[in-house]
Amino acid sequence: MYLFRRLALLLAISFTAFYVVQAEEPSSSSSTASIDAAHAQTPAAADSQSQGSTGQAAQTPGQISVQARIKARREQRRIQAIHEIYDHLYEGYVGAGYLRFIPGSTLQRVNMYNWNGGFTRYFSERLGATVDGRGYYGTPFIRPIQDGGSGITKPAISVYTVMGGPTYRFYIQPKFSVSGRVMAGYSKGNFSGDTNGFGGTTLGLWKDGGTFAANASVFVELNVAPNLGLRVAPEYMLTGFGSTLQNGLGYTCGLVYRFGKQ
Repeated sequence: MYLFRRLALLLAISFTAFYVVQAEEPSSSSSTASIDAAHAQTPAAADSQSQGSTGQAAQTPGQISVQARIKARREQRRIQAIHEIYDHLYEGYVGAGYLRFIPGSTLQRVNMYNWNGGFTRYFSERLGATVDGRGYYGTPFIRPIQDGGSGITKPAISVYTVMGGPTYRFYIQPKFSVSGRVMAGYSKGNFSGDTNGFGGTTLGLWKDGGTFAANASVFVELNVAPNLGLRVAPEYMLTGFGSTLQNGLGYTCGLVYRFGKQ
């Protein structure tokens, strides 16, 4: 009887364990299936992510190429504008200016005002040859103790120059350019025309006559139109009246007109 009870208890425990194992197997299989599904989906997700990153990488060179094309078109338009402005064969200019000039060895500097005009023949967009003519006018101050009894204290004097030399545009843009120019030539001085016969040397002025002249300038041109510009040119002027050197600083400004095609 005791043995039968033990056997019945053992059979009950065995049946209970069997049912528990059977109940757990579907959940484990479902978890395994979900894991397998996750593993199965992982390559697809990885593929989609890689495709997305590849798409983004493919867009970057496209954007760069678009920007490069825009930049190239802008540069091409700039070059065409420069060519349209500076491809003219000839250039003429007229203007006015100012110079600080030494009228005599013992006299103080005088303000000289000028007119100027010139013509440039260009051999390329940058290099040209210029011929320039100008006239300077001023009234130096003569101290009463230096006037020699003439009573003349502010005689009118004039200086005329004809010069020529190379011109070079070393910086060009559609809206403006910066150029350099060096010229040399002849200068004629009239220092006694307003001295009532006393003579310029009596008043301490240079003797009438001619001498050499040299000029160096760096000028800026602002382009109003392809064939029209405004010029401002700081200048250095050198002359040799009285067998001495007169160093003068000044400027000229005026209009520039371009014509003819190279």
